[in-house]
Amino acid sequence: MALAFDEYGRPFIILREQEQKTRLRGLDAQKANISAANDGATILDQMDVDNQIAKLMVELSRSQDYEIGDGTTGVVVLAGALLEQAERLLERGVHPIRVAEGYEMASRIAVDHLEHIAQKFEFDAANIEPLVQTCMTTLSSKIVNRCKRSLAEIAVKAVVAVADLERRDVNLDLIKVEGKVGGKLEDTELINGIIVDKDMSHPQMPKQIQNAKIAILTCPFEPPKPKTKHKVDIDSVEKFQTLRLQEQKYFDDMVQKCKDVGATLVICQWGFDDEANHLLMHRNLPAVRWVGGVELELIAIATGGRIVPRFQELTPEKLGKAGVVREKSFGTTKERMLYIEECANSRAVTIFIRGGNKMMIEETKRSVHDALCVARNLIRNNSIVYGGGSAEISCSIAVEAAADKHPGVEQYAIRAFADALESVPMALAENSGLQPIETVSAVKSQQVKENNTYCGIDCNDVGTNDMREQNVFETLIGKQQQILLATQVVKMILKIDDIISPSEY
Repeated sequence: MALAFDEYGRPFIILREQEQKTRLRGLDAQKANISAANDGATILDQMDVDNQIAKLMVELSRSQDYEIGDGTTGVVVLAGALLEQAERLLERGVHPIRVAEGYEMASRIAVDHLEHIAQKFEFDAANIEPLVQTCMTTLSSKIVNRCKRSLAEIAVKAVVAVADLERRDVNLDLIKVEGKVGGKLEDTELINGIIVDKDMSHPQMPKQIQNAKIAILTCPFEPPKPKTKHKVDIDSVEKFQTLRLQEQKYFDDMVQKCKDVGATLVICQWGFDDEANHLLMHRNLPAVRWVGGVELELIAIATGGRIVPRFQELTPEKLGKAGVVREKSFGTTKERMLYIEECANSRAVTIFIRGGNKMMIEETKRSVHDALCVARNLIRNNSIVYGGGSAEISCSIAVEAAADKHPGVEQYAIRAFADALESVPMALAENSGLQPIETVSAVKSQQVKENNTYCGIDCNDVGTNDMREQNVFETLIGKQQQILLATQVVKMILKIDDIISPSEY
């Protein structure tokens, strides 16, 4: 709606302009690849940023995402608050180097205090409830929070399935996250195997294979081509028949080689022509073609097979084994996917996400990725701190108390750091519809009076500020990384005197 004024200063509303804008927005929405997200790293990554300092902020959220996988919004909020506090100190005449040194001291105090208030919790493959509770905390702030319990359980089960608990190591590459538009978010499931977005190469091939022995090939089902330039002249029917018979013999030999080693399913990285496809169908050898390299590797890991580059190297020992391979169709469309389940090696799983539209599926994938990273971080280091802003407020109190012990100008920077730490609980209170200043002041006062570091913002309006009772907690290493990364970036920005672009020379 546009508000305009006539020559006498009287206001009037222009409706036609509004209609035009609406239509344009609809056209832009169709043209552009629109996505909805509340993940800090995703939003910043898709923004068209020109300012050099803003680009550093984008890099900051990306670093947090690569290292921890969660807390990308928090790290940007903290860095922004630190810069805001630094600006006030610079206006009062404090030198940037002094501010940077004060921030460095304060960050060390905050990280040490987090170690002090952190708690360890025990879990194993049989008792995964603590991991589920932590993943639910991560998913609470996402668009998919109405299904947070089921998604958290799926994420934890997937991580535990691929984790090496003795070495405390998790390889997230073994977890494939696949999505298909259609169905409800509640239909999201964990498959103990691999899903491939392909179908059988011939419609008359069997749709389900029990106790499958899988030949995984990177060589095409076609006659070999010379690498030099060549030309074949055919000037008679007999020569053409000879060439055709020779090609057919190549196909026969390839299919027979697969049958001889005992394969009941062929998965090929490349395509094959209709003659090879027809021959495979007649020889009762189901096949899947045009499977990507990454998916081939996952299938090989899951089934215990080997990827074979030449037919001559195919042996029974190199075949992968799966309890059942089935083709599943979705809705009334012809879309089909291949499920490879009950694999010989269960250390490769797939999270299959359903949703009403592509935008919802992409956002769910990002949310599940955050939950997977949190579960992985807890397996690596099972120390936790309580959420809801309680850790930040506790660190703020500790940093403020330590400021008085420093005689130099740095104490102003340390106090400013303590104020900046309160920006996270302030944002939480504001997003929850509470009065930010009053709420944070009350929680801070309660922490000091009761000496209780677990008091945070009651975002869900449960009736208690104790985050232990609400089961709101997050990983210690994620919170420490936030503080350290934000401090490093702010220190670097403070030491920049001027930005000179090459065009100015």
